[in-house]
Amino acid sequence: MEYCVFTEPQQGATYDTQRVFAQSAERLGFDGFFRSDHYLVMGGRDGLPGPTDAWTTLAGLARETERLRLGTLVSSATYRLPGLLAIQVAQVDEMSGGRIELGLGTGWYEAEHRAYGIPFPERRFDLLEEQLAIVTGLWSTPLGQTFSFHGRHYDLTDSPALPKPTQERIPLIVGGRGPRRTPALAAQYATEFNIGFQPEEVIADRFAGVLAAAERIERDPATLKLSVALPTLAGPTDAELARRAAAIGQDLATFRGDTNICGSATEIVDKVGRLAELGAERVYFQLMDMTDLDQLAYLGEEVLPQLR
Repeated sequence: MEYCVFTEPQQGATYDTQRVFAQSAERLGFDGFFRSDHYLVMGGRDGLPGPTDAWTTLAGLARETERLRLGTLVSSATYRLPGLLAIQVAQVDEMSGGRIELGLGTGWYEAEHRAYGIPFPERRFDLLEEQLAIVTGLWSTPLGQTFSFHGRHYDLTDSPALPKPTQERIPLIVGGRGPRRTPALAAQYATEFNIGFQPEEVIADRFAGVLAAAERIERDPATLKLSVALPTLAGPTDAELARRAAAIGQDLATFRGDTNICGSATEIVDKVGRLAELGAERVYFQLMDMTDLDQLAYLGEEVLPQLR
């Protein structure tokens, strides 16, 4: 099992805040630092000092960490042209020494597109499918050969398909709640399928669906990593948990339940154990307050040793 932190910097975090958080996560023994790819705050907060670009941030972190896996959960297909995205991610992979992962999705937050003048097309699944084909095609084209793609949304002719990633294959994460098309895309293109923000019965159902999708195209289901991303509050007492919930605009009683990761080390270990029984091979702890390094330390010092 792998254990990663997952952050939402659009809620208000400078690059330096993210750097300190990521370096702390590395020191505490987490396997990865992943961040959302959004440009507009959510949930009525002010979002100060404003958004940071995901791939610009990860490029910086690639040079300021040594071991952590780094990536997006997930980048939106509406933000970038796939040919340029392939170049960006391959370059950051080289900068990190081969530690980059790309999460790619359709995009859903229409308000941020309006706010920053980003087109928000209706048929975003078609856009995503072509992007997945192009990015993986560019990276896998042998040196000295060219790559062409002629689709409804993108047209590439005789691309040199450079640069190549440092890794033999950059891990590609596809996820979502959709019961049919998302599992089919993950089975065809992804190295990892992720489901987030869902109770355990939904997680089990979506895991079964993506494994069945892999079998339908004669892919070995064991080659597809299964992962879960869940909002997390960690602390030894209810008073500590309530304080941390209030800091992110949440009520502790509402936050608790059968979906989120919440509680003491013992409670979190029990929750992660149930996720592992469902088939999860990686857990992303979504931590909304990157200034709360004590919560990160509690997870790293009190929870991770019991999970390893």
